[in-house]
Amino acid sequence: MSVVRDPAQLERRPRAVAIGTFDGVHLGHRAVIGAATELADGLTPTVVTFHPHPRAALSGNRVELLSTLQRRLELLEDLGVRDVLVVEFTRELATLTPEEFARAYLAAIGAEVVVCGSGFRFGRGRSGDLELLRTLGFETRTVPLLEGVSSTEIRRLAAAGRVEDAARLLGRPLEVDGTVVTGEQRGGTLGFPTANLLVDPDLLVPEYGIYAGAVGDRRAAVSIGVNPHYGGTERRVEAYLLDWSGDLYGDRLVVELWRRLREERAFASEAELVEQIARDVAETRSATRPGPGTATT
Repeated sequence: MSVVRDPAQLERRPRAVAIGTFDGVHLGHRAVIGAATELADGLTPTVVTFHPHPRAALSGNRVELLSTLQRRLELLEDLGVRDVLVVEFTRELATLTPEEFARAYLAAIGAEVVVCGSGFRFGRGRSGDLELLRTLGFETRTVPLLEGVSSTEIRRLAAAGRVEDAARLLGRPLEVDGTVVTGEQRGGTLGFPTANLLVDPDLLVPEYGIYAGAVGDRRAAVSIGVNPHYGGTERRVEAYLLDWSGDLYGDRLVVELWRRLREERAFASEAELVEQIARDVAETRSATRPGPGTATT
């Protein structure tokens, strides 16, 4: 899959273009992108996406992202997208009329069919819609919204630690993505060495607690929080990879969160803490990877 940041970097050819921010690439986004990839007969499946998040760019306020841009692009590639145009969303971009935007970012790359979710708007004052695109000569496809599926709802579920319910809307487990950095290295002294993740400050991190999850094909017990047993105050994301040893410093890890096991807390003794960690690891071994249709009550 090719990724460019300027329309001039893409060959002008007949394309089916899915357009949207697609933060998290949840089930609703997948429906839009799938509609574009299904039009592959003579058309190159292409995504036009925005970074940073338009709401953050316009308001200046932080938006908790469900995925980093890097992870978003990986998920798009998994869905069969051939080319991605990442449009830098700025206040200047937001001043373009819908006609100017369509000319610069759709017609310029050869878009023939434009696919988006119902309610999608673009251009200055969000004044452009699919009807306007049709008057400009584009064929359009509207994909109905999936009831209850939205990035806002996924953020709400994650904030409550309901990662299994979030997975139902994402179509895959909620993830935390980061680079392994040096931590306090207490886990190793307890017999459970952990990888300490440096997480993008704009990435959503769910409610503090202990989670069962995985890194790739390796199960992982994950601690998110301030480590109250040791009087910590700084948030940390630490993953203990089961049945694994080695040096992960500097590696990027995508950590899936399957189930919240418990809240974090202080213990009466270090021995009690170690016993609880062992129970967490045992629960992680028996945990089931969530996905569509795995909601809890």
